[in-house]
Amino acid sequence: MAEEKKELWLNYLALATVLLAVCATLSTFKGGGFSTRAVLAQSKASDQWAYYQSKSIKGYIYEIQRDKLELELKEKRQKPLPAVIEDYEKKINMYTDKIKKYEDEKVRIEKDARHEESIRDDAQEHSQMFGMAVIFLQIAILLSSIAALLKKKPVWVIGLVSGAVGMFYFVNGFMLITK
Repeated sequence: MAEEKKELWLNYLALATVLLAVCATLSTFKGGGFSTRAVLAQSKASDQWAYYQSKSIKGYIYEIQRDKLELELKEKRQKPLPAVIEDYEKKINMYTDKIKKYEDEKVRIEKDARHEESIRDDAQEHSQMFGMAVIFLQIAILLSSIAALLKKKPVWVIGLVSGAVGMFYFVNGFMLITK
């Protein structure tokens, strides 16, 4: 029996398929990592917004107390008792200070929450690019396998086109050239 002569393009097909498979594996790994980062950042952002909400509620409670005391103070001023008026003014000032403190804290908390949201958004963009890379690379691997089985070079060329698109998304997953 004569040994069949192996066509040279089949060697390139095998090499390209291995390269595509490695990039698909790395895309899956990196995409999963960015997906996890997005979930964690979303969780942290949610925590910050809940903290922000609690500060808002506490500040609102102090505002209500201050308003109540201010109304009572107006009533007390009609029958002035200096010690009572002074106590009311101290309480009102204390509540005003607490309200300001909570407003200042809310600014910082909001900044932290928005930062976590930006991390989440960035991670989602990277993850999406790696996800697209996996899709096109898997199609390229599939077409390369079919081309090898059927020994049809045009099928492999179509697979290379899909692989090139997948490689673009793979590189874009790291660099975010386009969004």
